Amino acid sequence: MAESGPRIRVLGVRHHGPGSARAVRAALAELQPRVVLIEGPPEADALVRFVADEELRPPVALLGYRNDDPSKAAFWPLAVFSPEWQALSWAVRNGAGVRFMDLPAANVLADPAPGPEALPVDDQPGDDQPGDDHGVDDHRRSGWRTDPIAVLARAGGYDDPERWWDDVIESRADGDPFDAVAEAMAAVREAAPPERDPEDQLTEDRREAHMRKMLRAVIKEGHDPIAVVCGAWHAPALSGKLPPATRDNQLLRGMPKAKVTLAWVPWTHSRLGLYSGYGAGVESPGWYHHLFTAPDRVVERWMTRAAGVLRDHDLPTSSAHVIEAVRLADSLAALRGRPLAGLAEVGDAVRSVLCEGSEVAAGIVLREAVIGEQLGTVPDGAPTVPLEADFRAAARAARLKPAAEEREIVLDLRGDLDRRRSVLLHRLVVLGIDWGEPIATGGLGTFKEGWLIAWRPELSVRLVEASLWGTTVAGAAGARLLRRTDTLASITGAIAAALTAELPEVLPPLLRELDARAARTNDVADLLDAVVPLAEAQRYGTVRGTDTAELARVARALLSRACAGLGAALAGLAEDAAADARERIDRVHRVVALLPGADVEWYAALAALLGRADLPAGIAGRVVRMLLDGGRIDGEEAARRLHAALSIGTPAAEKALWAEGFLAGGPLLLIHDERLLRVLDAWLAELGEDDFVETLPMLRRTFGRFAPAERRELNRVADRLAEPAAARADTEVDPDHAGGVLATVKMIIGGGP
Repeated sequence: MAESGPRIRVLGVRHHGPGSARAVRAALAELQPRVVLIEGPPEADALVRFVADEELRPPVALLGYRNDDPSKAAFWPLAVFSPEWQALSWAVRNGAGVRFMDLPAANVLADPAPGPEALPVDDQPGDDQPGDDHGVDDHRRSGWRTDPIAVLARAGGYDDPERWWDDVIESRADGDPFDAVAEAMAAVREAAPPERDPEDQLTEDRREAHMRKMLRAVIKEGHDPIAVVCGAWHAPALSGKLPPATRDNQLLRGMPKAKVTLAWVPWTHSRLGLYSGYGAGVESPGWYHHLFTAPDRVVERWMTRAAGVLRDHDLPTSSAHVIEAVRLADSLAALRGRPLAGLAEVGDAVRSVLCEGSEVAAGIVLREAVIGEQLGTVPDGAPTVPLEADFRAAARAARLKPAAEEREIVLDLRGDLDRRRSVLLHRLVVLGIDWGEPIATGGLGTFKEGWLIAWRPELSVRLVEASLWGTTVAGAAGARLLRRTDTLASITGAIAAALTAELPEVLPPLLRELDARAARTNDVADLLDAVVPLAEAQRYGTVRGTDTAELARVARALLSRACAGLGAALAGLAEDAAADARERIDRVHRVVALLPGADVEWYAALAALLGRADLPAGIAGRVVRMLLDGGRIDGEEAARRLHAALSIGTPAAEKALWAEGFLAGGPLLLIHDERLLRVLDAWLAELGEDDFVETLPMLRRTFGRFAPAERRELNRVADRLAEPAAARADTEVDPDHAGGVLATVKMIIGGGP
């Protein structure tokens, strides 16, 4: 008499497959197992209880990370159409036990160790997936690849393995495919070529050894029946009579381990195409979600949804379009020999009928319907690091809800709520969590801030990584700033960040470090770079309620030291170094007015440069223009220096650099001062052919930076200068041409059209 044992049903699935998910749900309802084993890290067993919480809504992911190095992390994503999620949900609803059975995250995330080379290797191929992200299984490989679905597809007469799987599994609404899939996979495994990467093979052998170990433990506990939900490739290794445990134990002995933590984190449909650890990818999550959730008339409902997406973008789409698109999709399926219209057919129909051939409109449907941006949620009570809990509380207080869709917000820092939002976003930027990206608001007031915000699942990992700096967002951001002290500029950048993030407690130590480092620094470039962020920080003092007097004092001290050594630092620079120095001087010049009383010393330092014969030409021209714009020299002096610079016996390239530096402030000066324009015009007219060819690229670069309207006005003035004076005096105004100008001027000054 044969020995009796528990009923065990191995359900080989395609990860994120809606057909597999439906079949799993039906098989579990029929089997009514006492225990469900699911491919995944066993450390997640403690998190299963949250599946019953209505606030845990997929897409979500299990995040595993090392306690000593949170940057080493792995995700196991789950959507509502993932077979594993359906198995979890069924087990929790029906009171069945749930255990994850794959290799522990402690082994997956540990530093690798050499494998036992003496161990025999079974004649089994490595776990793999088809060529795109719709893999039947989920492990990436670095060497040899096998595509079991492609083998089965060829046997079924299909050129495309994805289409075969969709037709046989995903598009079916009923039936039990698991025995047939297991048999097919067993045949493929047996016929697979023996060449493979030994390290990858060892990992797969260990995974399956651990799965069998977990199955033996459940059998030993006396549970009956038992359901096993795993990647289809593993099904043959877990079906039938299990091999002796001796070799499996030998394979698992001595594996490296790390201390890890697992937590639920939100995920998005678009990020299901990314995977880490053993999470498979999928390119069309929105379509798969529709396949799983649509109760009937799948194609009709999809076309209606696609039409709604287009209407949301003000693209006209009628019910007649929908009807015709459904007919076309069904006709294409029949012509291609498919039992039902798949994504290829509905995609072609949408593009041809709903979008009328427009690739732009088709791209909208692809982005918002085929892929989608649905973001899952995780209950507040779920285990997490303290920093993430503080972030959630801060986000709630700021009334900012993480969402996958990009949106722009404009904050008024005079209001408490908007200021709270600004502070949170700035603190997250310090921590490298770019939930928000600063954007221009179009306003001139310092009390306005623009942000482009969008939450991405990987930011959950950065929150975990940032927990190394502290348990609160404010504390972690402050600690992170105190470590950003590699250079003088990094210290001043940290000070500016502390001001915008409203972290006043870190300002005193940062200022002390700045004083100490500045005292040891004689590099003028470093000193100038350090001035800019401190000066810019002055703009936020009043609106953020921070006293910036100390920042201004330090910035002026740095500027004084830079001014003292400016001439010597600029002397004799090569062309590339001179260009960098000119940009640095420009940055300081733009912000020096923000430092009370600093402009006098700055202009004095610039004026002193004019007496140096070793000053690079580009910087000399730029300094003359700065002094002219600042009212420190008059137009006559500027014209004299421009004439002298363009007349001396230096190479044409040097003269062009001087002119480029002088014109970098814009063309308005030339438009309104004929003396300067005449000097420049005379110089260009005197250039020989070779000098003109050498000078032309720099001149084109300079004038190319001017706005089109500025270039047109400059050409008009130049043409007028070329006319005889008498002819200019007799020129009459053409009323037909002047009418439009006068009407525009009247509108600008408020006189109406």
